Amino acid sequence: MNEPPADKSPLPPHRAFVVQLSENADVEHGQWVGRVEHVTSGQATRFQSLEELLAFVARVLAALAKQAPNE
Repeated sequence: MNEPPADKSPLPPHRAFVVQLSENADVEHGQWVGRVEHVTSGQATRFQSLEELLAFVARVLAALAKQAPNE
């Protein structure tokens, strides 16, 4: 198994998110309901669909890329 270089983590903390699903979420039937939070910035939002969840993640990652384009 190849190990990542010591200075590059394959799962950097600035790209970590916590997803909390509500009790009425039914992922098997496409009902994504809950809350997502970006770990390092604390930005958070509630979502009612997978599309909303992914849109939040994409927005946060795009903003990070603009702040540190050389990472």
